[in-house]
Amino acid sequence: MSASAALVRELTAYLTLKNLPPSSIWLQSFLPTVRASIPLPALQKTALFRLLASDITQSLERTRSLLFPADIHDAHIKERKLVGPIVCQVLDVEDIGRSRWSQVEALEAAERGEGTKGREVIRVIPSDEQGAGCDVEASAGPHKLLLQDAQGTRVYGMELQTIEGINVGMSIGTKLILKGVTVARGMVLLEPQSVNVLGGRIEQLHKEWKDTRKERLKVAAGITVERE
Repeated sequence: MSASAALVRELTAYLTLKNLPPSSIWLQSFLPTVRASIPLPALQKTALFRLLASDITQSLERTRSLLFPADIHDAHIKERKLVGPIVCQVLDVEDIGRSRWSQVEALEAAERGEGTKGREVIRVIPSDEQGAGCDVEASAGPHKLLLQDAQGTRVYGMELQTIEGINVGMSIGTKLILKGVTVARGMVLLEPQSVNVLGGRIEQLHKEWKDTRKERLKVAAGITVERE
């Protein structure tokens, strides 16, 4: 076995143990971007980081056991439990515990560099991680997420209990592992014991989501969106 083949085998085994089996095409594109002298543990961590930043519809093997079932949207099925693990990425997140108008107001206040501390309006500096106007502290939820598996199947998930890492400041493209999750009439019910937030971000999708969030909230709230 060649050194390259052995390395592919090692990386595949490492990522598969994390329920992220890489596609051979993704690995072939990844290996030329790293130095051959990098120790294996560091290379494994780099591969994991890059995989979490990728689009899983392009980077993961479409292993049936890691995908949503074909009839995931069947509203006639009252309730069922999916053993998993199922790998998915977040394409959208909405705080349904707050009115869309109040979220628009929070975004516009953040654009002006304003925040609140109690009843006092204060100046704030948005971090790069949150992005301007994400208003994470006020994102108490529950949250509604649009999830996508490696096959490209999209389904909505509803947060039933607060899950650390899920809020409107999370990155679009964040990867989740679902185990023992309940699906009720086509809706995935998200609870702490059934969701593992791995992190990650798809930069282009995240930027597009952040740049258009206020406009989408206005449209959903029935507010006329002024265009230049």
